[in-house]
Amino acid sequence: MIATVFILFLGLEIKHYVADYFLQPGWILAGKGDLRHPGGYVHAGIHAGLSGLVLLAAATPLPVLVGLVLAEWVVHYGLDYAKIHYSKGVHVDGNPRRFWVLHGVDQVAHQLTYAAIIYAVLAAKGFA
Repeated sequence: MIATVFILFLGLEIKHYVADYFLQPGWILAGKGDLRHPGGYVHAGIHAGLSGLVLLAAATPLPVLVGLVLAEWVVHYGLDYAKIHYSKGVHVDGNPRRFWVLHGVDQVAHQLTYAAIIYAVLAAKGFA
């Protein structure tokens, strides 16, 4: 069980960092928050796909893996869509405290998603 938690925790953290800070070109950033633009969907798909690799490394049962990947895609898109709208007009230079608080709300929401994923995998393996 400890190995599973370790693989999932580190894998999801590294995946999140790579997907959010390295794999977001301008067209993806520009498309988040617009239901008609593919950017947000692609970004959520990158997160979900990379999470699938982490779940595979943790020997997650295939039906659980598929369900979690789909759920993450939906939740990640929704969180990012909401962030774009609740933080509209807030810029780091104009209101740094509010910017960082809102950024933190977004990041903790994603982290709680990963906690739920870890719990779901442990439950599927009979550890929870």
